[in-house]
Amino acid sequence: MADIDNKDQAEMDPADMEDVEEVEEEETGEDENSKARQLTVQMMQNPQILAALQERLDGLNGSPSGYMESLPKVVKRRVNALKNLQVKCAHIEAKFYEEVHELERKYAALYQPLFDKRSDIVKAAYEPTDEECEWKADEEEELTDEMKEKAKLEEEKKDEEKEDPKGIPEFWLTVFKNVDLLSDMLQEHDEPILKHLQDIKVKFSDPGQPMSFTLEFHFEPNDFFTNTVLTKTYKMRSEPDESDPFSFDGPEIMSCTGCTIDWTKGKNVTLKTIKKKQKHKGRGTVRTVTKTVPNDSFFNFFAPPEVPENGELDEDSEAVLAADFEIGHFIRERIVPRAVLYFTGEAIEDDDDDYDEEGEEADDEEGEEEADEENDPDYDPKKDAAPPAECKQQ
Repeated sequence: MADIDNKDQAEMDPADMEDVEEVEEEETGEDENSKARQLTVQMMQNPQILAALQERLDGLNGSPSGYMESLPKVVKRRVNALKNLQVKCAHIEAKFYEEVHELERKYAALYQPLFDKRSDIVKAAYEPTDEECEWKADEEEELTDEMKEKAKLEEEKKDEEKEDPKGIPEFWLTVFKNVDLLSDMLQEHDEPILKHLQDIKVKFSDPGQPMSFTLEFHFEPNDFFTNTVLTKTYKMRSEPDESDPFSFDGPEIMSCTGCTIDWTKGKNVTLKTIKKKQKHKGRGTVRTVTKTVPNDSFFNFFAPPEVPENGELDEDSEAVLAADFEIGHFIRERIVPRAVLYFTGEAIEDDDDDYDEEGEEADDEEGEEEADEENDPDYDPKKDAAPPAECKQQ
């Protein structure tokens, strides 16, 4: 706190300065450590002080601390040697991730028979045995044999009343709708198509080939397009950038390519037809013009923006690709390996538990701050009242 300029303090509200001084006078008889802590809390709650600190930190961001310049030349020389060692570490780390990719490829082959069986069950190509269907749910642990038998009979009665479904209907559509990252992409007109999605597979690049992975979306025959498989390939790089080797933090997706969807006539949900009325300037006559424009759809996922050779993109394309890379990585790392848990919602509950813990901590901190304010005899709630938010037209 001593680093804050006198100028910054002079610009602060005098009332705020008085609050700080009162804290100092009241606590002169207390323990010095306790005094310092409470004074720090008081100052950190002061918006003028926080603004001054932020301004100072912004000025330091990306710039040397000044310490390096003060070092003797011989010490700087040795630091440069350490940085060269760090570059070598980055190259070793790159090799590590290449071997991790090889391990992923190896174990993907071990997982695949299980995923194939999952697909067969979903699309009703295979009916699992009673033994394979046996699952002890948590709520059944304390049930007596009599209660279990009664529940089984009731369940069988309900099944008899219903039409016997094939496989697990709308499995992948349900997975997509349960995951916020994917449901945000879905439109109402996408859902009838995704009901025909039977499987999603991940294929890794062959040994010796540049690092990449392909997502394969397998569809049953449908009225929307003639493709049986839609693909999305992500090309990755696992080597430090020569111009900035210290930024290396593992493999990164460099580009992605989709595929051409062979839409049935009139079924392309990525396009929509709009009608506009145009008035002739001279004659004043009006005509209706029909125009085809892009339409929001999950299936735009298979037509990402192309990355030019120079790698330069406009802001909108960069944002689209950044979101695309995140989605592709999430499908590969989470959705495909744990699809059933996203179908049931169990994986989502696990994710929510992590966020709830953070939220509870935040709530506790807010509660403590509110209690401190209520106990402060000089606290004026009017000072904390936020100005009305400015209305902005979207």
